[in-house]
Amino acid sequence: MILDRLTNWRRYAALHAGFTAAFEALVQLNADLPAGKREVDGDRLYVLLNRDPGRGRDGAKLESHRRYIDIQLTLAGDEEIGWLPAGDCGAASEPYVPDRDIAFYSSRPETWLALPRGTFAVFFPEDAHAPLAGQGELVKAVAKVAVEWQ
Repeated sequence: MILDRLTNWRRYAALHAGFTAAFEALVQLNADLPAGKREVDGDRLYVLLNRDPGRGRDGAKLESHRRYIDIQLTLAGDEEIGWLPAGDCGAASEPYVPDRDIAFYSSRPETWLALPRGTFAVFFPEDAHAPLAGQGELVKAVAKVAVEWQ
């Protein structure tokens, strides 16, 4: 898991072959754009722009992915995301669904991350995360970067 300001994204570009393209797509976005999916590199890389109300810590559910790395960027609002190593989550409360690349857990995060506007977090498959724990209206971009980049 990585937490930083978007202005520092170049520090992380060497970690994965798709990160440069992902961050370059993210820096082009702003909170005034319409929600939806933006294709960047087919199934290897795409960005979801979402407008959702925060659920608070009690309403946020831990999730994990296998095929994609999430780069979650707050464009507006004050997001908070819970974190717990996926290996510490126990059995999934909603088993992994390959078509959606997601599993949910009833475990609770051990750490909460503040993601104000302009802050991003990177969640690898070993990172269970509970997004939308902030309050109020949130505008977020989520870059989905394929783990297997070929």
